[in-house]
Amino acid sequence: MLRKLCKTYTQLTEQDLDVLENIENVLPLISRANQGDVFIDCLTNVPNIAIVVGEARLDKGSSMYCQSVLGEFALRENEPAVLRTLQTGVPSRNLKGRTQENKRVRQIVEPIYNLKNQIIGVLIIEQNTIVANEDMGQLLNSSCLEKNNKDSFEFPQNTIIHHVKEAIVIFDKQGVATYCNSQAVELYKKMGYQDEIVGLSLHNLTLGTVDLNYPSEEEALTIREIRAGDLSLQVRYLRMDDQEKATGYIMIIDDITEVKKKEMELISKSVAISEIHHRVKNNLQTIASLLRLQSRRVEAENVKRAFEESINRILSITITHELLAQKGLDDVDLITILEKIRESVIGHAFSCEKSIDIHVRGEHVVVDSDKATSIALVVNELLQNSLKHGFEGRSSGEIVIEITKGTLCNDIKIRDNGVGFEKDQSGKETSLGLRIVKSIVQERLHGNFRIKKIQNGTEIRFSYKK
Repeated sequence: MLRKLCKTYTQLTEQDLDVLENIENVLPLISRANQGDVFIDCLTNVPNIAIVVGEARLDKGSSMYCQSVLGEFALRENEPAVLRTLQTGVPSRNLKGRTQENKRVRQIVEPIYNLKNQIIGVLIIEQNTIVANEDMGQLLNSSCLEKNNKDSFEFPQNTIIHHVKEAIVIFDKQGVATYCNSQAVELYKKMGYQDEIVGLSLHNLTLGTVDLNYPSEEEALTIREIRAGDLSLQVRYLRMDDQEKATGYIMIIDDITEVKKKEMELISKSVAISEIHHRVKNNLQTIASLLRLQSRRVEAENVKRAFEESINRILSITITHELLAQKGLDDVDLITILEKIRESVIGHAFSCEKSIDIHVRGEHVVVDSDKATSIALVVNELLQNSLKHGFEGRSSGEIVIEITKGTLCNDIKIRDNGVGFEKDQSGKETSLGLRIVKSIVQERLHGNFRIKKIQNGTEIRFSYKK
């Protein structure tokens, strides 16, 4: 039965099942020795749910159960000790639980390890709460409940410790809880605890393995991240010393579940954004390839040039989406974009007879995807225009792209040392590319566009709103 249940509901290996079956064979001996019902539980494939895969019950009349619970599920809200030990590996001692038949029991839970030292299940010994409470009388009598005010920790209800967001539990030097604030009570309720926190031992309350000698002053700032079911927690232990002797311990727990959820949402969003930009890039490259195929069927040189200009514009947008896909974000460094465009232009636009150096300078500025796409189009168009018309009759030259941060707007300047820019007789720029550029700058970037002839070439400056 154990093997069948484990193969149906868990991912345990054959070697793991061998270990569990060996323990199952001695369950009756453990039951008689402890005068309690004994079970083996394993985690299922569903988070926070365990399943009973082995049992040995006392004789009828002595057992807490009327019938077999093999194949029944154990939930955190009913059996917190079982889920705690399965997920943390920390043994649990005499914690309250509720059986599948809705009866109160106290549970002793020990982790079961495989040959690789991995937790594969737990061994549970259950007793009636009344009998168990009698056995625990000695422990409770020695706890803070019976101590005088000198040895216990009491805080008035209006002190700050009751209003901090962290859960705080204070233990005496024996490791028995003597105080907890309301946040701690609520937190342990979320984890299914049915006992009063005060009076429980540190080993029943800690959310990971801890040595009473561990929380030293040097290690007090070490924060452990613990996963307890659906909760993500940060746990810190501090030791209270008097003349270098431990007088007690403090456990501080911060519930960071919502923070972790937000982190996961951001990661998911990042993955989605990356995938979107990757698909856009692929689609744009497909369009560019189709246009390139179409251009090969055209004889007219002016039409071929028009196709090539359109392909270059598409590829400049592709560069932006490629970078955004790599980052997994919706923002990108402008210097990186301009460097990629420079490499693309060098690879596609230069003729072998000319040697033109292109340099990118300036401050690092981060822009969103919309601005990045628009700026990439503008810079690509201006570079293509400069290479096409700025160095006629020349074999070498230089183009400098420079970014300057401003108060309200950032400026991008493209300067070459070519033959200089000329207007037609009406005073207007005749290039379709320049008209496209001005439109993008004014309507999409909400900036200004200026072009002028300088002493040694042409300077084009455009701005975009931050």
